[in-house]
Amino acid sequence: MARLKTRIDRRRSRHTRVRKSVSGTPQRPRLSVYRSIKEIYAQVIDDSAGRTLAAASSMKLAGDSPEEKVTKTGEAKLVGAEIARKAREAGVTQVVFDRGGNRYHGRVKALAEAAREGGLEF
Repeated sequence: MARLKTRIDRRRSRHTRVRKSVSGTPQRPRLSVYRSIKEIYAQVIDDSAGRTLAAASSMKLAGDSPEEKVTKTGEAKLVGAEIARKAREAGVTQVVFDRGGNRYHGRVKALAEAAREGGLEF
Protein backbone atom coordinates (compact mmCIF):
# COMPACT_ATOMS: atom_id res chain seq x y z
CA MET A 1 0.00 0.00 0.00
CA ALA A 2 1.33 3.42 -0.97
CA ARG A 3 2.06 5.98 1.73
CA LEU A 4 -0.34 8.93 1.72
CA LYS A 5 1.30 12.28 1.13
CA THR A 6 0.98 14.89 3.83
CA ARG A 7 0.07 18.49 3.15
CA ILE A 8 3.75 19.43 3.49
CA ASP A 9 4.81 16.72 1.00
CA ARG A 10 2.29 18.01 -1.54
CA ARG A 11 3.51 21.59 -1.13
CA ARG A 12 7.12 20.50 -1.58
CA SER A 13 6.31 18.58 -4.74
CA ARG A 14 4.46 21.61 -6.16
CA HIS A 15 7.43 23.81 -5.28
CA THR A 16 9.85 21.40 -6.97
CA ARG A 17 7.68 21.31 -10.08
CA VAL A 18 7.55 25.12 -10.28
CA ARG A 19 11.30 25.50 -9.62
CA LYS A 20 12.08 23.41 -12.72
CA SER A 21 11.02 26.38 -14.85
CA VAL A 22 11.45 29.39 -12.52
CA SER A 23 15.04 30.53 -12.03
CA GLY A 24 16.56 33.86 -11.07
CA THR A 25 19.08 35.58 -13.33
CA PRO A 26 21.15 38.73 -12.73
CA GLN A 27 18.66 40.69 -14.89
CA ARG A 28 15.53 39.15 -13.29
CA PRO A 29 16.21 37.64 -9.86
CA ARG A 30 13.69 35.33 -8.19
CA LEU A 31 11.37 36.71 -5.49
CA SER A 32 10.95 33.65 -3.28
CA VAL A 33 8.19 33.50 -0.65
CA TYR A 34 8.08 31.10 2.30
CA ARG A 35 4.96 31.03 4.46
CA SER A 36 4.99 29.32 7.84
CA ILE A 37 2.06 29.11 10.20
CA LYS A 38 3.05 32.27 12.10
CA GLU A 39 5.47 34.18 9.88
CA ILE A 40 6.14 35.01 6.22
CA TYR A 41 9.55 35.46 4.61
CA ALA A 42 10.65 36.86 1.23
CA GLN A 43 14.01 36.84 -0.54
CA VAL A 44 15.27 38.22 -3.83
CA ILE A 45 17.75 35.62 -5.13
CA ASP A 46 20.17 35.54 -8.07
CA ASP A 47 20.30 31.78 -8.72
CA SER A 48 23.14 31.96 -11.26
CA ALA A 49 25.48 33.48 -8.64
CA GLY A 50 23.80 31.76 -5.68
CA ARG A 51 23.39 35.05 -3.81
CA THR A 52 20.56 36.61 -1.84
CA LEU A 53 20.26 40.25 -2.89
CA ALA A 54 17.53 41.31 -0.42
CA ALA A 55 15.50 39.68 2.33
CA ALA A 56 12.60 40.62 4.60
CA SER A 57 10.48 38.78 7.13
CA SER A 58 7.56 39.41 9.41
CA MET A 59 9.77 38.51 12.38
CA LYS A 60 11.97 41.58 11.82
CA LEU A 61 8.99 43.86 11.22
CA ALA A 62 7.03 42.59 14.24
CA GLY A 63 9.43 44.33 16.65
CA ASP A 64 8.74 47.73 15.11
CA SER A 65 5.26 48.24 16.65
CA PRO A 66 4.41 45.73 19.39
CA GLU A 67 1.52 47.81 20.75
CA GLU A 68 -0.45 47.64 17.49
CA LYS A 69 -2.29 44.46 16.55
CA VAL A 70 -1.61 43.54 12.92
CA THR A 71 -3.17 40.59 11.15
CA LYS A 72 -0.99 38.05 9.34
CA THR A 73 -2.24 39.43 6.00
CA GLY A 74 -1.29 42.92 7.19
CA GLU A 75 2.17 41.65 8.10
CA ALA A 76 2.49 40.13 4.62
CA LYS A 77 1.73 43.55 3.09
CA LEU A 78 4.44 45.12 5.24
CA VAL A 79 6.93 42.43 4.18
CA GLY A 80 6.03 42.99 0.51
CA ALA A 81 6.63 46.73 0.81
CA GLU A 82 9.91 46.13 2.69
CA ILE A 83 11.25 43.61 0.15
CA ALA A 84 10.40 46.00 -2.68
CA ARG A 85 12.28 48.82 -0.93
CA LYS A 86 15.34 46.66 -0.28
CA ALA A 87 15.32 45.25 -3.82
CA ARG A 88 15.22 48.73 -5.33
CA GLU A 89 18.15 49.74 -3.09
CA ALA A 90 20.04 46.73 -4.53
CA GLY A 91 19.23 47.94 -8.06
CA VAL A 92 16.53 45.36 -8.85
CA THR A 93 13.28 46.42 -10.52
CA GLN A 94 12.18 43.24 -12.33
CA VAL A 95 11.81 39.83 -10.68
CA VAL A 96 10.23 36.44 -11.32
CA PHE A 97 7.76 35.39 -8.63
CA ASP A 98 8.24 32.07 -6.83
CA ARG A 99 5.26 31.42 -4.57
CA GLY A 100 6.99 28.47 -2.90
CA GLY A 101 4.35 25.87 -3.73
CA ASN A 102 1.63 27.86 -1.98
CA ARG A 103 -1.56 28.99 -3.65
CA TYR A 104 -1.60 32.58 -4.92
CA HIS A 105 -4.15 33.53 -2.29
CA GLY A 106 -4.31 35.29 1.07
CA ARG A 107 -0.94 36.21 2.54
CA VAL A 108 1.07 35.25 -0.56
CA LYS A 109 -1.18 37.40 -2.75
CA ALA A 110 -1.02 40.32 -0.27
CA LEU A 111 2.79 40.19 -0.26
CA ALA A 112 2.92 40.09 -4.07
CA GLU A 113 0.54 43.03 -4.50
CA ALA A 114 2.43 45.11 -1.95
CA ALA A 115 5.73 44.35 -3.73
CA ARG A 116 4.17 45.47 -7.03
CA GLU A 117 2.95 48.69 -5.42
CA GLY A 118 6.47 49.18 -4.04
CA GLY A 119 7.92 49.23 -7.56
CA LEU A 120 8.79 45.63 -8.43
CA GLU A 121 7.63 44.32 -11.81
CA PHE A 122 6.54 40.69 -12.24
